[in-house]
Amino acid sequence: MTTPASTPPASTLPTITLPNGTGELWWGGAVADGLLMPFGASGSAHRDLATNAGFAQAANDGANQSAPVLISNQGRVVWSERPFTFTITPEELTLEPGCDGEPVTVSQAQDASLRGAFLAATAHFPPTGSTPAIELFTGPQYNTWIEMPWLPTQEAVLAYATRILDSGLPPGVLMIDDNWAPDFGDWQFDTRRFPDAAAMVAQLHALGFRVMVWIVPFVSPDSAIFRALESRDLLLRDHAGAVAIRRWWNGHSAVLDVTNPATIAYLDGELRALMASTGVDGFKFDAGDLRDYFPGDQHAVGTLPTDPSQAWALFGATFGFNEFRASWKVGGQHLAQRLHDKPTTWEALRSLIPEGIAQGLTGHAFICPDMIGGGDVGAFAAGAEIDQEQFVRYAQVAALFPMTQFSLSPARVLDPDHLTAVKVALDLRALLLPEILDLVEHAARTGEPILRPLAYHYPGLEHVNDQFLLGEDILVAPVQTKGATERRVVIPPGQWRAIEQHSETHVPDGEAHLPGNGVLSNTIVTLPVTLTTLPTYRRIG
Repeated sequence: MTTPASTPPASTLPTITLPNGTGELWWGGAVADGLLMPFGASGSAHRDLATNAGFAQAANDGANQSAPVLISNQGRVVWSERPFTFTITPEELTLEPGCDGEPVTVSQAQDASLRGAFLAATAHFPPTGSTPAIELFTGPQYNTWIEMPWLPTQEAVLAYATRILDSGLPPGVLMIDDNWAPDFGDWQFDTRRFPDAAAMVAQLHALGFRVMVWIVPFVSPDSAIFRALESRDLLLRDHAGAVAIRRWWNGHSAVLDVTNPATIAYLDGELRALMASTGVDGFKFDAGDLRDYFPGDQHAVGTLPTDPSQAWALFGATFGFNEFRASWKVGGQHLAQRLHDKPTTWEALRSLIPEGIAQGLTGHAFICPDMIGGGDVGAFAAGAEIDQEQFVRYAQVAALFPMTQFSLSPARVLDPDHLTAVKVALDLRALLLPEILDLVEHAARTGEPILRPLAYHYPGLEHVNDQFLLGEDILVAPVQTKGATERRVVIPPGQWRAIEQHSETHVPDGEAHLPGNGVLSNTIVTLPVTLTTLPTYRRIG
């Protein structure tokens, strides 16, 4: 049985208040706050990392990666082994240690820069030296969620894969999402909808796809599996010692106690057996959000909601094909980390780069934006109109993230011109893929982000959050405004030349022959843009 627990007492450690240096700015904490980073420029930023309750994007609190780390552009590093609360204003940084007495430390990197602070911080979340399955990077990912929410079938999955290939898109990793099993906690294909899962997976493999399936740490309470797991004490118990029943987006369920080694051994056995019997390659590990766990829950190990969230992610790291949307304190781990479900809006599109930057600076290098066009299923009701321009611009942003993922089938929702524009973006990704893969390996060795803010290498450009660097040598400035006919691009110091876009289906639109051709350095250029334009530059000196 789990040991009864109570809510941890309030911290007796003193609050720390530190003045900010002149021009000092901060990143870190919760990825959901990416649009508001860097902190300290104006206003006040506040977040309680123990529950992820904060000052911004309340609907997404707890819905993405978070970590007990803050780093500044003047080389300062804030760290704790446990969650803490922070408030940042332009004048000062206030730190409140966590409720279980773990201190918060503040240190100064020898290199007083953003990069210096990040590299110093990796001592607390060192890289494992491994990567997620390389196929998650080499081809697009395709998820069934928006095409067939809550009701995937063998026939529909195979039709989805065939439509991808027939449209001229390359194969990649195909994820079968929510409700492929008979019940939550039953990790077998529902034979009514998947009469021969092994044959389906074999056919997908033959088409060039690798296959992942969606799982959550929930168990339907009115089931034989629930009764069996309850009798073995493998389920989370609440503060009173009763099996916890939690409300989540699919209803009410019991929760696996993933801090219990016996639970992990059981689940690992179930999932490995599924892989052996069907050929499935790995798993999309959904949920694990801090909101699913309450103070006072009786875990086998740990006392805070962050403990099972971290344990869920660390279990996922034992599988090469993995994906997470929510996690706590797993910087440096070989985990594919996706941004939370986005609505189909231009504002959501503009959040991708700032949140991707926040992912990297909190130690999560292997990142993916949400599904292209948006992954919020509520926006795709029957008859909903697809903004094809937003879909294309989303695809252009995603194309040069470390990973890229579709769910809506481009061939179904796009006309020929917009589909061509998506293919052009994927062609550019294919051109740069060898360098992206080199950066993936570099991240595994060093922990450095693959996608980086300009300020990581160029102090003084801290407020540029609509462009990013791939490593140190590739500058990407996607168009993110509806109806745009031009794009303002900040060119850092050094010598940069535009990368020309080539495609069998597209004549280059001339961007490389505009003022952005030539050799540029430490300037701002304004480029005319068309639907296919994805401004990208290479550092040549």
